[in-house]
Amino acid sequence: MKITPEMVKHVAELARLELAGKDRRKMDKQMTNILEYVSLLDELDTTGVPPTSHVIEVENVFREDEVKPSLPVGKGLANAPESVGTAFKVPKIIDG
Repeated sequence: MKITPEMVKHVAELARLELAGKDRRKMDKQMTNILEYVSLLDELDTTGVPPTSHVIEVENVFREDEVKPSLPVGKGLANAPESVGTAFKVPKIIDG
């Protein structure tokens, strides 16, 4: 697939890039080279190869949820500069 100058301009706009003439021609050539290289994958026989999102098996590494006692309120607020009841007091940042 040949990259057109319009395609380069469109991609540059999407990426919020300003490309001058020389840079645009360079990007045109580089994008064409990338697509030509990727097109080599079309030559591979993928018959019998299932579509995958990962090349290796992936498993969930999260532990099971386990109910445990939480930190006592007094200990949790011990280093707070200011607190109100059982909460941290923070400066107001939104008017409303």
